[in-house]
Amino acid sequence: MEVEPEEMKCLGVVGIYREAYKVIFSWRKIFTQITLAFILPLSFIFLAHIEVSDYLLANIIDNENNLVETQIGTLKYNKISHLLFSKYATLCLLKAAYLLFTLIFSLLSTAAIVYTIACIYTGQKVTFTKVLTVVPKVWKRLILTFLTILAVLFVYHIIAALFLISWIAFMAPTNTGFLILFFLVVFYLVGLVYMSIVWQLANTVSVLEDSYGIEAMKRSSELIKGKTGVTVFIFFKLGFSYIIIQAAFQRLVVHGESLDMINRAVYAIICFLFHVKLVLFGHALHTIIYLVCKSYHNENIYKLALSDHLEAYSDHQDYAPLKGRMLSRATLRFDLLSSIYTKIRLL
Repeated sequence: MEVEPEEMKCLGVVGIYREAYKVIFSWRKIFTQITLAFILPLSFIFLAHIEVSDYLLANIIDNENNLVETQIGTLKYNKISHLLFSKYATLCLLKAAYLLFTLIFSLLSTAAIVYTIACIYTGQKVTFTKVLTVVPKVWKRLILTFLTILAVLFVYHIIAALFLISWIAFMAPTNTGFLILFFLVVFYLVGLVYMSIVWQLANTVSVLEDSYGIEAMKRSSELIKGKTGVTVFIFFKLGFSYIIIQAAFQRLVVHGESLDMINRAVYAIICFLFHVKLVLFGHALHTIIYLVCKSYHNENIYKLALSDHLEAYSDHQDYAPLKGRMLSRATLRFDLLSSIYTKIRLL
């Protein structure tokens, strides 16, 4: 990455996209390895879950319809009831497995890509083997940040439920009441989007700084200020792209009965490849946005200190706070330059 911190603050949407593309294509070998190890399984799980879930739901609906038309207490009724219970249990297990493996591969890919881009930015040598040794240590910090956002979302939904209950209890179903409900829903959705953005950037903070959990989320919220428009636009575009891929997969593959198997297979592969590229590009964008936000707030990114911070992961050292290291390195270099300048003047 040739862009200096002073130039980072001026990057807009186009500049951020350009830097993300540039870093991926310049280091395509290691990003290909990361993609094969973490992102390919993630995309496969995502799309396979859609196909299998739709199949199970269709079976459940058919069994429910048959159950309604069957006389209660008969052997056929009991058989359909047991089958229906089995289908529901399978669907619940599938959802649980999907959420678990999606979380694992999502956090692993996040850790790998953020660490790799940070190494590239600092000029540090990075190999796939090195990434594999670092990812488990970084992944623990990301888990804590994820658990924090999970707790925050739980509290957020409790508060939203209390507002809904209050509206039902005290607001009459009038035009004014529905208008208030509309604004409550809008505020609720805006809050969800904002927390999602904060969480995504907090993942990068958890890898590159000494903050994780609630501190990483606070830090992420501070960094977004001033670059909110750019950040929201990019995250909305990424989210919309995910929706388009999912809708295309459901329309052309899952519900593509009018197409032959070859066409459906081709469309499935196309959706799969687009999803893989989108996940890789999205993680790269998150890291570039982090660097841009830091530069915008005039927070100098000392490459030497960041390099030492990253090296601590691979050397299996105890974690050292980045901020303190940054300041001490900066002070050390300043003192060294001052000493050299003084000796030159004496000569």
